[in-house]
Amino acid sequence: MSPGKPVSRSEAVAPMAAGARLEAMRRRVRVSRLAVWTVIAAGPIALGVTLTSTPTTVEAASSTKPTAAPTTTVAADPAGYAQLFLHTWLRSSTKDEASAQARHAQLMAPGVDLPEPAADAQPAPEVVTAVRTAQRAYGVWSVTVAVQYADASVLHYAVPVATDRTGASFAVTGAPGVVAGPARTEVPTSPYRVSVPEGDLSAAVGEFLAAYLTGAGEVDRYLAPGVRLLPVSPVPYRAVTVRQISAVEEAAAAVTVPADGTKARVLAQVEARGEDGRWPLAYEFTLAARSGRWEITALGTGAATAGGAR
Repeated sequence: MSPGKPVSRSEAVAPMAAGARLEAMRRRVRVSRLAVWTVIAAGPIALGVTLTSTPTTVEAASSTKPTAAPTTTVAADPAGYAQLFLHTWLRSSTKDEASAQARHAQLMAPGVDLPEPAADAQPAPEVVTAVRTAQRAYGVWSVTVAVQYADASVLHYAVPVATDRTGASFAVTGAPGVVAGPARTEVPTSPYRVSVPEGDLSAAVGEFLAAYLTGAGEVDRYLAPGVRLLPVSPVPYRAVTVRQISAVEEAAAAVTVPADGTKARVLAQVEARGEDGRWPLAYEFTLAARSGRWEITALGTGAATAGGAR
């Protein structure tokens, strides 16, 4: 400021405001120092709390930053698509390209020619089922589909299918090819090698199946606490007879019920009879001993392999 020049109000106020701000900063520094010395006097635990509390404030301030939305990956399963395509393709013909079957097949497989069956060709297939799916490369699949005709003959077709990057969209990329069906593998050895005699366990299994399949009684009385199974509805059979029960554990063959908590995995071979005839069925059970009785904790179907037994 030059001598003799009048001082404006704004110029006079500016130094005062700056001084006030400086004094406020000094007061905050003195308060901060006092707080630190107070914490130190209180002991190392309080100091640790004070030091570790600072990053929490920083994280809270930075939590306002936008985060990327999670992405959902869809597992590709082209089996059903290939099965549906072959179903429509076998029922279409170049002689009727305007039919619903032909249009549907061409929509699912752009560029794939339609068949031209002879006038005396066997009728349309009765059953079309995907039996094998193999991934050839990323987004490229080959689905083997079995086709059964009215004369019980079966042909297998390989259908090439492509998927998009999400695995949610499909397209047949070429004409189907007739191939040999999957080979039959050897039946694995059953883990159920212990014969279970008549007794508490076999009675529990038989009575449960009678209630489960014929409605004769309540299924809940044979279940462990917390286990819930609904009976089959509508009732499919009039009677159920247990033919054989085999187990994995030796405890299942004991004459008396073992100690509480003892578990047994068993396979029940049964015969069910109803209005539509006699049917051989199989059920897997997991049972646990409690209070002198066997209770069912899990129910399955079929015979598990040695590696798949529960």
